[in-house]
Amino acid sequence: MQAIELTSNLILLLGTLLLLGVLSTKFSSRFGMPALVFFIVAGMILGRFIYYDNAFITQWFGVLALVIILFEGGMQTDMKLIKPVIRPALSLATIGVLLTAFVIGYFAHLILGVSLLEGMLFGSIVGSTDAAAVFSVLGNKNVRKRLTSTLEAESGSNDPMAVFLTLMFIELLNNPETSIWGEILSFFWEMGFGLVLGIICGKLAVFLINKIDFETSSLYPVLAVSSALFTYGVSSLTHASGFLGVYVMALVMGNSDLTYRRTILQFNQGFGWIMQILMFVLLGLLVFTDQLISVIWQGLALSLLLIIVARPIGVLLSLLFSQFSFREKTLLSWSGLRGAVPIVLATYPLLAGVEHGQLFFNVVFFIVLTSTLIQGTTIAPLAQKLGLTEKVLDQQPSILELVATGRTTSEITHMTLTSRSRMIHRELQEIDLPPSVLITAVLRNEEIVTPRGDTVLLPGDKVYLLGPKAKREDIRRLFTGEPAADTPGAS
Repeated sequence: MQAIELTSNLILLLGTLLLLGVLSTKFSSRFGMPALVFFIVAGMILGRFIYYDNAFITQWFGVLALVIILFEGGMQTDMKLIKPVIRPALSLATIGVLLTAFVIGYFAHLILGVSLLEGMLFGSIVGSTDAAAVFSVLGNKNVRKRLTSTLEAESGSNDPMAVFLTLMFIELLNNPETSIWGEILSFFWEMGFGLVLGIICGKLAVFLINKIDFETSSLYPVLAVSSALFTYGVSSLTHASGFLGVYVMALVMGNSDLTYRRTILQFNQGFGWIMQILMFVLLGLLVFTDQLISVIWQGLALSLLLIIVARPIGVLLSLLFSQFSFREKTLLSWSGLRGAVPIVLATYPLLAGVEHGQLFFNVVFFIVLTSTLIQGTTIAPLAQKLGLTEKVLDQQPSILELVATGRTTSEITHMTLTSRSRMIHRELQEIDLPPSVLITAVLRNEEIVTPRGDTVLLPGDKVYLLGPKAKREDIRRLFTGEPAADTPGAS
């Protein structure tokens, strides 16, 4: 009976946390404050009533949540926006993180009174920006796309450097005879093979999703998420970067023609929010308020030094030969949000038995709170003041969506016509469509064109068609004249 009562109480607690987390997003958008602050505070308040100190579970769930968040963010990233900024983003994700970690690590050595090696470990933990924080804060801001794309690409790809540095310094502290050159070689392996595995797993996932004909569309998002978890697992087992592998895999999937894309994206968004809420609440539970209060001045000093000294040095030097203006570099420096990744990395010294592991965790937690409160709430005003905003286009609602239930064999597919398509400059009444296939809409320059017999198709038009799933490849060949290497996605 007690076990049943405990289970009921835990389920009630979980439902309450999710409910409060979802409702808090409304207040966060109204006050311009990142939602993760509310989640963390909720965990801290809950910690007054529930004793929780399991760093292993927190680390495990944090990694799982980050995989889902990276997957969701990567799938919504447009490669057309990423390609022009890939070099500066990678420079920020590697050189920028390294410089930031060393600068703030030296300050930690002075302020916390720890050895220089321990200071470098601390700097490694807080050296990277956080994908969950960046995606959530920049998602609804009107900052220039060039800058948001750079920040999103950086936050999605800088975890390997932070993880590598953290594990390397822990190893050096516990085993001073460890070879630094061996660690450096392992880093290049992690980055290189993580990239390769991400591309391979992404293409494999696209192939499976497009080729497998499930009886219900609700299984496609499950297959997509399973592919992300599989990618992380395989990458980790081969000592490659799991986070980089997942992000690259998501980029490949998000920029390919994908069956039931909208269903997958909507599932990912909801699932990502659930994982984000639970992760930050769990991280808030792990900190003890009295211990946090004891490091206020050290945490505040290091947080300010990270924001106004270490991060700007990392950005300015890593982007020394880039085409970003000083104003843009200023905003990039200010937008280096810290979030779940540093807190999760701070559990590594705890589990490894590093002498000042608990001190590091408390200070890192304080830095994350101040970073999200100070930087997260001021990014939009600063961008406005620097003249780095742009008009946000009104998002077009989903014009068509077919939800497959039961054993339906029909779907709505779409494809974008290129200048090589045989259908351009032709009227719809001239096109000999396969039986049971119907053109339902044409999207042109963000406007919906009602298909009529005399409607002429133009390059760049996105054509939506309703027809049997079995005719998917026939439709593609008809409109492109190419082999069906990738299947057009269903709306």
